[in-house]
Amino acid sequence: MNDDIISQQRDRVAIEAISPQIDGGRFPIKRVAGDLLKVEADVFAEGANSVVAALQLRRIGEERWQERPMAHLDNDRWGGEVALGQIGRHEYRVIAWVSPYLNWRKSMLGWLSDPASQLASDLAEGKALIGAIAAELGAGREAVEALLEQAEKFGDREAAALLCADELADRVAWPSGRRYASASTPLELIVDRERARFSSWYELFPRSYGPQGRHGKLRDLLNGPLQRVADLGFDVLYLPPIHPIGRIHRKGRNNALKAARGDPGSPWAIGSREGGHLAIHPQLGSLQDLQDLQGRARELGVELAMDFAIQAAPDHPWVKEHPGYFFHRQDGSIRYAENPPKRYEDIYPIHFYGEEAEALWAELEDTVEYWVAQGIAIFRVDNPHTKPFPFWERLIRNVTFRHPEVLFLAEAFTRPKVMHRLAKLGFSQSYTYFTWRNTKPELESYLAELSAGPATEYFRGNFFTNTPDILSDYLVHGGPPAFRIRLVLAATSSGNYGIYSGFEIFEREPFPGKEEYLDNEKYQLRHYDLGGGLDPLIRQLNQLRRSYPALQRSDNLRLRLTSSEQLIAYLKQGETPLLCVVNLDPHHTQEGVVSVPWWELGLGERYTAHDLLSGASYPWEGEWNYVKLGQDLPAHLLRLEPR
Repeated sequence: MNDDIISQQRDRVAIEAISPQIDGGRFPIKRVAGDLLKVEADVFAEGANSVVAALQLRRIGEERWQERPMAHLDNDRWGGEVALGQIGRHEYRVIAWVSPYLNWRKSMLGWLSDPASQLASDLAEGKALIGAIAAELGAGREAVEALLEQAEKFGDREAAALLCADELADRVAWPSGRRYASASTPLELIVDRERARFSSWYELFPRSYGPQGRHGKLRDLLNGPLQRVADLGFDVLYLPPIHPIGRIHRKGRNNALKAARGDPGSPWAIGSREGGHLAIHPQLGSLQDLQDLQGRARELGVELAMDFAIQAAPDHPWVKEHPGYFFHRQDGSIRYAENPPKRYEDIYPIHFYGEEAEALWAELEDTVEYWVAQGIAIFRVDNPHTKPFPFWERLIRNVTFRHPEVLFLAEAFTRPKVMHRLAKLGFSQSYTYFTWRNTKPELESYLAELSAGPATEYFRGNFFTNTPDILSDYLVHGGPPAFRIRLVLAATSSGNYGIYSGFEIFEREPFPGKEEYLDNEKYQLRHYDLGGGLDPLIRQLNQLRRSYPALQRSDNLRLRLTSSEQLIAYLKQGETPLLCVVNLDPHHTQEGVVSVPWWELGLGERYTAHDLLSGASYPWEGEWNYVKLGQDLPAHLLRLEPR
């Protein structure tokens, strides 16, 4: 047989409509180590030919495929699954071929159903085929040859039945015809560590944690503050930029154009004569201080997340060393960061396609590599939507290929399609619109979007309740009950959530006319009297999140009906499913009934709803059950148990 015919025979099996995949395979899907990768595909050949299909997986760069058989589901649809262990970038594909043995077996079983059929000729073909297959087998060859020898002792009908038996089919159907296998184009898969899907974040400014009146240091976090973060159950401590802060055009309190003596400036105005993105602000301490903080954090089960902000203060060393990194006006001056009518005089944006573009891209990748070498494995990326897509795809791919444990959180409050594109390009987590989704229709629509459908293959939302830039009107006007409501929603609906320091003591004084804080910590030192407030509820929710796997992911949320527009309810499905019901009204007690699919949950019509937040238990019956929620504890988190 000539090479052209062999090539065509390898293409005879059609492999179509593989799922999951994103945009025709343009982007990788995402999973977490320990998941099962479940794949389906349409697999078929011409006529009534019998096919065999397999799911293959390997880490990118490796030669050998890990392989699992696929099963026929219905209407030429096949499905298979493989366990995911090693983190990193992988690829998967479907491989399939026509099985001459299965074709023969199907035909022979048809003849066997007719007592008058003459079997000698077809039986001889089958024996020859099975013999040829056996000759190519390694393990199992002797068993197949033994069955062939046994068949010689029987008459045609008994011999045919023996050679069609499941015992033999299991041994020879798989290798039969495999040399002409068709294979789909490999699709990419990112396997992350568990923290990509399940994490609880706490954000603070280290400089606000010194003794009253003094600029805080990293070492000031070592004991009390870090211990408190761990005691509350957070596993990620996020620090805004810790680099030197520029002095030229430094901003003052509340973003004033001129800084007063002693104003520390914005940490996002990175760079001064003390250094740039590879340096630590002298007032915060040294690299050794950072490493000591990391070591203590690891002992407490907390991981540090570092801010990666690609911008520079006017006195950043890059300005003199690499002027081609920046945008220049006609008069030769460097353009400030602008968002008309706003102007950020203390920041220069980066020109990604300027005269020194290649050097810039390499330097930024080296910057990430430097901090990875210092032990940082989580980066919160500032405004990635204002940087080119190809840059992020290259940087994240290169860094995670070498360091698959590294995670990137995209702080991109921008248009939905841009947010999703960044997630497709490789960002492990993404900030979301959660902060602005407050009514029941808004929340239900958004939760449905993120928990089902195509986005679940690549988009992992992180539900921050607040940030230094965002103080929602809902919190300002809703008071402490609003904080409780938003905390419960974030912690129970999403696998990833976070709070910014001050949330737990109901910090909510707004800057007039803006959706942000007065006396913003971005521009001045703050000294909080933390403790009390929401601490008990935060601690309880984080403990429940660790105890119940149903709370550790976002793609298992299913909305439930309620009779009130102020009550939202959703199931978090898992080995122990949980039902969360939240009163969205921070001003009034709300009551109504909630729908419980007891028949789907295997509960029986009479069951008990045990509230994990209050400790109370309610005897429930049937689908619709009554709830009443006030302001002190505006939610039920219910474990449903049969009675």
